Amino acid sequence: MRLSPIARILLRPISLLYGAAMRLRTACYESGLLRSRRLQGTVISVGNLTVGGTGKTPMVMWVAERLAAEGKRPAILTHGYRGFGQNGDAEGSGMADEVALLRYRLNGRAQFGVGKDRYKSGLALSKNGAQWFILDDGFQHLQLQRDADIVLLDATDPFGGGAILPAGRLREPRSSLARADVVVITRAGRAPALESVVGRLTRASVFYGNVRLEAVLRVPSMMEGLPESDRRRLQFFAFCGIGNPAAFFDDLREWGFSLVGQRSFADHHRYSESEIGDLDKAAAAAGASAMICTEKDVFNLPPALAAALPIYAGRIRLGLNDEAAFWTAVRAAIGRRQPVTQA
Repeated sequence: MRLSPIARILLRPISLLYGAAMRLRTACYESGLLRSRRLQGTVISVGNLTVGGTGKTPMVMWVAERLAAEGKRPAILTHGYRGFGQNGDAEGSGMADEVALLRYRLNGRAQFGVGKDRYKSGLALSKNGAQWFILDDGFQHLQLQRDADIVLLDATDPFGGGAILPAGRLREPRSSLARADVVVITRAGRAPALESVVGRLTRASVFYGNVRLEAVLRVPSMMEGLPESDRRRLQFFAFCGIGNPAAFFDDLREWGFSLVGQRSFADHHRYSESEIGDLDKAAAAAGASAMICTEKDVFNLPPALAAALPIYAGRIRLGLNDEAAFWTAVRAAIGRRQPVTQA
């Protein structure tokens, strides 16, 4: 939700206090006054400066798949959402939607530790032989030491309106980007002006990433793909409950979808049967022949889908401008902190 100029002005004093607190917190960790703990293994953090979607989950998946391709079984450490633990069935019941999505897509190639205390989760996974850890949403989680910090910036709003919470969407001052080892600018093929700003804030290597549409799958089975010819013929009503809904709607249009309506909900929204019924009616009234949501939304849909219109989900994958150079930069960061690393 975008704040009005008056609301930003009224909230600015709180933002100044919050920003000062974040600077003090970081300084305390850097000086050793607050203690960060280290796991026995390699920790790769994936995070961002702002609240909302920047492509973090696709980036976590990319890193996990890369490690799995190298013969490793990574462990993903995440705080989850709404206190959900790591138990849950394949459809995500009792499990945070992002965790359910990662577990489903990685299909046994990664272990998961879900909980607020990610050091404790990592210790438990270490006993199962885990040596490579991905710290999901970890840039501000200074309690745990990491060997490489990957930070994502959305080119359409890289610094959350320029203000720190609650007046803006920055989680901490943008000067904190100095801690990053690798920066990935998403939603842009090239952004020279932004890259110049980033270069003044950090010495990190800079890469570009964009989400690519991999498939359009029928909900709830997610086994039936929609041919591209049908996709371009149908009229869609889009809905989602994610951190950056505008980005999803923009992506759909860029991918050639014809949208006759759209509706967004809060991030991680769990849909009721009545809400799906309301969406179905709104879609039909708008002249839609189908509805479409994100793959993450699928794990928040009710078990019984009472909708007359078919519902599809877009499966995406992160594409990087230079995957080999990106991974070399990540491994170089690890090497600087761990002169001798695992093979």
